[in-house]
Amino acid sequence: MTGNTTLQRLMTEELRDIYHAERQLVKALPKLVKASTSPDLRDALDNHLRETEEHVSRLEQAFELMGETPKTKSCAGMLGIVEEGADLIRESDKGPALDAGLIAGAQRAEHYEIAVYGTLMNWAKALGHDDVAELLSSTLEEEKAADAKLSELAETGINEAAKSGTDDEEEEDGAEEKEEDDDESPRSRSSRKQPQMAAAGAGSSRSTSKSRAGNGRGR
Repeated sequence: MTGNTTLQRLMTEELRDIYHAERQLVKALPKLVKASTSPDLRDALDNHLRETEEHVSRLEQAFELMGETPKTKSCAGMLGIVEEGADLIRESDKGPALDAGLIAGAQRAEHYEIAVYGTLMNWAKALGHDDVAELLSSTLEEEKAADAKLSELAETGINEAAKSGTDDEEEEDGAEEKEEDDDESPRSRSSRKQPQMAAAGAGSSRSTSKSRAGNGRGR
């Protein structure tokens, strides 16, 4: 009985942690939708936003079924994932490469949630909370499906488009540099030599002046 009480407490704390994580994602996902350029990625993220709102509701039901008050506990893991995603959006231009990065960030969140929900579902079964386990199982399957959809989008076009975009940018940068070199006129090139010539002329002038001054003293 003592073991069950300890596991019950542990499960409650973990529910509060994932409850906070899901509520963070409800706020973060619309920013990912806005930053993405792939219509398919936008649809997938928008669809998962609606699912995440349902996940929050299921967690609240789970708390009630366990006789607990729905409360959040700061989820450091999801805070870090969300912040990394925000940094990526701030530091990147819109395009396929950013889309690939958004998928990577979203999958980090999915993998975190899959691990947590799998554990919680097993704990619920061990504690005899079969109704709670059923709720958590539904969410777990949706998280796995969302992760699979993101992998599909990455592998069927977005990664390749991101790679091509990078290559194109490098080629354009190289072409611009070559153009600048080609556009430099002979006058521009010779002008870089003028300071040296001027310095040499100044030295000749000083030598001539000194020679004249010496001749003057000789007379």
